[in-house]
Amino acid sequence: MTSVWEVARRPKWLAALAFALAVAAVFAWLGQWQWERSVDTGEVIDRNTEEVVDLVDVATPQSIITSDASGRMVSVSCQMVSGDDVWVTNRQVPSGVQAWLVRHCMLPSGDSLVVVVGAAPSERPVEMTNGVADYQGRYVPTESPQASDFENGEQSTVSVAQLINQWRELGPVYGGYLVLDQAPEGLETISTEPPSVERQLNWLNIFYAAEWVIFAFFALYLWFRLVKDEWEKELEDASAAPE
Repeated sequence: MTSVWEVARRPKWLAALAFALAVAAVFAWLGQWQWERSVDTGEVIDRNTEEVVDLVDVATPQSIITSDASGRMVSVSCQMVSGDDVWVTNRQVPSGVQAWLVRHCMLPSGDSLVVVVGAAPSERPVEMTNGVADYQGRYVPTESPQASDFENGEQSTVSVAQLINQWRELGPVYGGYLVLDQAPEGLETISTEPPSVERQLNWLNIFYAAEWVIFAFFALYLWFRLVKDEWEKELEDASAAPE
């Protein structure tokens, strides 16, 4: 008895398959083109991250850092808390390996903020400004906690969750941390990059792209359906023929 795949290997159906594949390829290309269009014609979300704003205007403690606050240049008035300094080691930078000095800064409101004040080749004593002072820098999301022996001075990430377990007196804590744009004397300023431009996808083009992909699969399905119809017709004709 003839199988459906034997019917499919007949010259006319192989030619039809080649045509269906060509049509599917065109549809797939159109789908890709519509996908690329969804990005190219998407709305650019322009955030002026380089204009300095007050931290308290874009972020609140005890909450996840928002997309509006992430990567912004901000200013804040706070006082460094003595005894809470932490050196984050093994920071990989283009010039080699650095240690970052992280400090606990407390706002007049009693809120706590993680501040990365500067870098050095290795840990070293750095004088601390007494009293409330104004600081400016880029506010960025916290890094993920990593296993480290922080009790022996080994810590490799700026993780707010880890730091609050090391500090003694805390107020409500901000979810991100501030990287100063001007390090104090004795430390190097840590360079930061503005966040990449965000682009909102054009969903209409994505819908069209999905349609073309469906059409591509349908072209192949239609070929298979026609082959199967012929195979079923031959089976019916064979069963109806007198023995």
